[in-house]
Amino acid sequence: MTTNVVTGRREQASTLTHRPGRWLDGYNAEDAAFWEREGRALARTNLRWSIFAEFLGFAVWQLWAITVVFLPRAGFAFSDAQTFWLISMPALVGATLRIPYTFTVARFGGRNWTIVSALLLLIPTIGLALAVGNPATPFWAMLLIAATAGFGGGNFASSMANITFFYPAREKGYALGLNAAGGNLGAAISQLIVPIVVTVGAAGTLNLPLAGWVWVPLILIAAWGARRFMHNLSHAKGDLAGSLAATTEPHFWVLSLLYIGTFGSFIGFSGVFPKLIKDVFPAFSTVSLGVAAVSLSFLGPLVGSLARPYGGRLADRFGGAIVTVWAFLAMAALALTVVATLPMANFWLFLGLFLALFVASGLGNGSTYRMIPTIYRLKAHRSADGVTPERKASAALGLISAIGAYGGFAIPQVLSAAKTGTGTYNAAFYGFVAFYLVATAITWACYLRRGAGHAERI
Repeated sequence: MTTNVVTGRREQASTLTHRPGRWLDGYNAEDAAFWEREGRALARTNLRWSIFAEFLGFAVWQLWAITVVFLPRAGFAFSDAQTFWLISMPALVGATLRIPYTFTVARFGGRNWTIVSALLLLIPTIGLALAVGNPATPFWAMLLIAATAGFGGGNFASSMANITFFYPAREKGYALGLNAAGGNLGAAISQLIVPIVVTVGAAGTLNLPLAGWVWVPLILIAAWGARRFMHNLSHAKGDLAGSLAATTEPHFWVLSLLYIGTFGSFIGFSGVFPKLIKDVFPAFSTVSLGVAAVSLSFLGPLVGSLARPYGGRLADRFGGAIVTVWAFLAMAALALTVVATLPMANFWLFLGLFLALFVASGLGNGSTYRMIPTIYRLKAHRSADGVTPERKASAALGLISAIGAYGGFAIPQVLSAAKTGTGTYNAAFYGFVAFYLVATAITWACYLRRGAGHAERI
């Protein structure tokens, strides 16, 4: 018998049972004795392989963002609009897949789905390797292959849903933060690795198929590791009722809009940053490093990923709404300054401003995500069917992350429209500034304004 530290009641100690297929029965992370005896070690093992698999998912999701920069040198003659479609299609598919991926863990098991979702990454990587090696590959085929990179974007939802079942409530935030940050870093590493591998040893030419082939052995290792070391939890159940109830709360849609502005900006700018550098400062598209070429675009998603946990920490200390407001104001000011300073033709100023924009989006990403459970706890009501605010909050986290990812599709398309219509990107950035200011006003009106309801507690 053990004593529950929350209720003070005496409870039967959890007994873990292993079944074939690495299924676990009786896993109870909230049982302090079980957690120290077995749970913590099992959770850490599953978290490590989950982070690795999700890291590869983000790397593949953002693979076309850097690959398109090299397509002209490989013999492809796509228009700007076509190039932006190759950048944005993975985001569109990935955002959409996040919704069904949220429920795959309950249906198939976390370990089983990690194996499947990792192996699915072979389709976009091998497809890219074969397609970019032949300049005669038609655009429709390239777009279809780019769409399959969306498998990597969907992985975030299933990975987060899986890990949440392994950790007790008091440690979920830290574990999910590590899982998310490890995944986000994949976007940066993809943009760092691809230029190096396609140019090293190429003797002045380009070995662009390596942009896809280089990930294949890592994907196979991730699938093997998930099969060998991860587990399925029998108590991990999906919550369709909770998801439907979460969407009936008005602030579900408010928070979704805010998350489009924060995470959507992070993933959207991550996708277009290599092309923006190539278009605005072509001499700095890649920087020679011995026999290799490096794109400095990787610094953007890198600093944005590293800033995300600090956004959560600041939200814990000062309140998520306050941090989100300041993040949006900073993003608006920085986007406006980018446009204002472009005539100076100073690449290093451009890079510095964009890195600051990535940091602001990362901070806002972390603070907005932290707002979701807080607001649901304070403002949501028990539904007629008995769905509690806690269940709504849990379901909302997955659904809002899916909606926010659509920003990765919207930003490249807005930039494409501006470039096609005016010949420059200025109009798009003015639009982003307007959106960030509107998001600031909405955050203040809903969660900070006196009389907004629970504003002081939020």
